[in-house]
Amino acid sequence: EDRLAVAITEKWCEWDSMREQWKREKLEIRNYVYATDTRRTTNAQLPWKNSTTVPKLCQIRDNLYANYTMTMFPSQRKWLVWEANEMDSSSQAKRDAITNYMSWVISQPSFKHEMDKILLDYIDFGNCFATVEWMDERVELPDKTQVGYVGPAIRRINPLNIVMNPAAESFQRSPKIVRSLISLGELKELLQRMSSDENREEYEELWRYLKDLRDNAVQFEGEWKEMEQLYMLDGFSSYREYLKSGMVEVLTFYGDLYSIEDDEFYKNHVITVVDRHKLIGKKPNPSYFGYPPIFHCAWRKKPDNLWGMGPLDNLIGMQYRMDHLENMGADIWDFTAFPVKKIKGMVEEFIWQPGADIYVSEEGDVEIVQPDVNIMQADMKIERLETLMEMMAGAPREAM
Repeated sequence: EDRLAVAITEKWCEWDSMREQWKREKLEIRNYVYATDTRRTTNAQLPWKNSTTVPKLCQIRDNLYANYTMTMFPSQRKWLVWEANEMDSSSQAKRDAITNYMSWVISQPSFKHEMDKILLDYIDFGNCFATVEWMDERVELPDKTQVGYVGPAIRRINPLNIVMNPAAESFQRSPKIVRSLISLGELKELLQRMSSDENREEYEELWRYLKDLRDNAVQFEGEWKEMEQLYMLDGFSSYREYLKSGMVEVLTFYGDLYSIEDDEFYKNHVITVVDRHKLIGKKPNPSYFGYPPIFHCAWRKKPDNLWGMGPLDNLIGMQYRMDHLENMGADIWDFTAFPVKKIKGMVEEFIWQPGADIYVSEEGDVEIVQPDVNIMQADMKIERLETLMEMMAGAPREAM
């Protein structure tokens, strides 16, 4: 059965490698958004000594986030409307019960917190993913009463932790794999929930195998050449370091899958893989709607690619140009105020400052060398640069 697990792992690696260019572009955007200078951005390749960044991309991102939040969640609580598709569900009693209950659900702090992350994914990546799960956060008090939230909860899926067939007809029809990192304790709880009286012994043996694998990784002093070549997990330097970390990678496949080894077609299945080689769950999708409750939204859709384009993708060149002009102008000012020195002869140590005294011997000489352009050409460039900056500062926000 573990051949099926390896096949799912290979599918994850294939779909993940197909979006390498996309991931590099999103990393560049995040570097510019959180940059405090240009040393960690693509502007670092320019020869300027100054490294000031003009956070225009970050400003646009924050404005989009504020506008989206105000639009999606206005101050009035009656923005949620129930639209029934049958007469029986359109009665006032049902409509009021559903809207009141969902208004309470979305008023929970955890909902707004998760929606904030989804909105930022929508802006930064141009793609956001979410699913829903049942939460039971009740705790028992000394008087035997239970308090805490019980009900559905939205859960954000990191766009870097989900892959799909980008050429599929739609996201709903595309098979998809979700990657999760959990602790060993969470894995044991997961196995206990998946087991029953009939297969409890099988799951206990599986838990012992996964635990022994990690114990061997700690004790073994040789090299795991085969495993290292087969599996490289994101966020870990090697497969052995992953096993020693106490974290467990879980790959969950949703959709249709044909197994060549078994010559069997798994229609609308949920298949769970641990450590990229061990199958721990395989069952038909239990969703009431017949498809996985995972939803995707793209900012700018592409006709032949499910991975959409983000609002900041077109603005990277503008940010690059602004930082380029800012630091070029600062370097011109620095060269003009503090020109390059060429010292020849016997000259004593001195401090380069206004009113400084420089002592030289009779043969000594101090020569001040201007930049490659003369002062007049430098002044003309500075004047043009100032005019350009004034135009950019006074331009309407939409033009920026």
